[in-house]
Amino acid sequence: MKFFLPLIISLCFIGESIFVELLPEAFSTNEKIIVPHFLIVVIIFAAIYGDRKQGLIYGLIFGLLFDIVYTEIIGIYLFIIPLVTYIAAWMMKLLQTNILVVGIVTLIGIALLELGVYEMNFLIGLTRMDFTSYLQVRLLPTLLFNGIFIAIVAFPLKKFMDSYRRSLNE
Repeated sequence: MKFFLPLIISLCFIGESIFVELLPEAFSTNEKIIVPHFLIVVIIFAAIYGDRKQGLIYGLIFGLLFDIVYTEIIGIYLFIIPLVTYIAAWMMKLLQTNILVVGIVTLIGIALLELGVYEMNFLIGLTRMDFTSYLQVRLLPTLLFNGIFIAIVAFPLKKFMDSYRRSLNE
């Protein structure tokens, strides 16, 4: 059971790019850009329902891998994924830990991730898209898509994380 979480996170890491490759026209039209964030969803759920420290470690490892494989600059995802994971886990200390609240907090985490990456890319000149266009073209469609994904996987993922946490305690 202890090896399933790294396997699931790895599959989500790979699955994001495969998902976009299989359905390219649905994810990058002239009007909308949809970015799947399966990886951050699983990492946030791992930090909330599993072990927060492990969630942060997975955030660091897969943030670095994400930077190496997908981005031109090392450090953006390496910094933002663990930060968003920490913020989400911290928010859950203040809020009731039920599946709906965790789903909303995860969507907030995705929004923070997207906004952080946009701001970094805007500051260093990798994007020239103004913020209003960014909201309409990328952020809102991405949040809608990932909200649907969370609605589909939240309950099975919570059950897996509960059994994973129990196996860690044994």
